[in-house]
Order: sequence, then C-alpha cells, then structure tokens
Amino acid sequence: MSKTNNLVFKGLHVVAWIIFVGLCIEAGGLIVNFIYTVFNPDMVQYLYQKLDLTELYQASSVAFYSTFSFVLILSILKAHLFYLVVMLMHKIDLSNPFNSVVARQLSQISYFTLSIGLLSYLAREVASNLMHHGYPIDNVGSYWTDSQAFILMGAVIYIIATIFRKGVEIQNENELTV
Repeated sequence: MSKTNNLVFKGLHVVAWIIFVGLCIEAGGLIVNFIYTVFNPDMVQYLYQKLDLTELYQASSVAFYSTFSFVLILSILKAHLFYLVVMLMHKIDLSNPFNSVVARQLSQISYFTLSIGLLSYLAREVASNLMHHGYPIDNVGSYWTDSQAFILMGAVIYIIATIFRKGVEIQNENELTV
C-alpha cells in the first residue's frame, strides 16, 4: 500500500474516532436531558441542546416517552454504528482486506445503518402524527431528518458486505486449490 493511501486511511481513522466520541457525548447528554426532564424539568434550559419536551410531557406522558425514546435510541444506535466503524478500522488489514472478520463487521454495519434509517423514518411518521393531533413537537425533528440517507447508505454497505463475503469465499477456495 502506498504512503498516501496509508496516510488517508489513518486520517479517516482519526475522523471516525472524532465522530464516535461526538456521538457518545450527544447520547450521554440526551440521557441526562431525559432524566432531568422527568425529575427536575426546571433545569432543562441549562442542559445539552436544551431539548425541552416538558410541554409534551404535560400534554401526554405516552407521547413524551415515545418521542424521547426515539431520540435516545437513535442517538445510541448512531454511536454504536461508529463504534463498529472504528473497530472495523482497527481490524482491517489493507494488504489483505478480504477476510471473514471484515465481511462480518461490514454486515453488522449495514444492519445498524439500515435499522437507524428505518427507525428514523418511523419516528418521523410518529412525530408527524403527534403534531397533526396538536402535540408540541417542534424541536425534535432534527433527530430523524436523515432517514432516507441512512436507508440508502445501509443498502450500499450491504452490497459491499456481500461483495466482501464473496471475495472471502473465492479467496478461501483459491487457497484450497493451490
């Protein structure tokens, strides 16, 4: 592998770590927001991203818990997705990338990406339905605006994972025949 490719790969590895840490901070902040919203709603205005759903909580606790559950689950899934990406980058050997560990990790990444997209789409539809019924859900739409991108990305990564699995099969078959 050339020196430029190695440098680019290391740079992408650093970027993946930065995104992973940022998503972990976001998930942790949202968990703290959730706890404070339930037990001490007066402090929410000073917390992370000021995600204040106290009006929704007062209007309907079921709508509040379902909306905040979507937000929490999506943020945790995104953090776990980038954990898988970081672990993939640790495990991949660019001189011999076609191995079963990489193929399995790519499959997991595709499943998580697709589930984030589908769950985002479901959350957007539920939020739209709640807004249609008059519930105040103005400030949570940014958590599931990219559902189509995640669905498309999950499909592309699944195709790449399938190619890697086939590459591993061909490589193992070639090793047995030689």
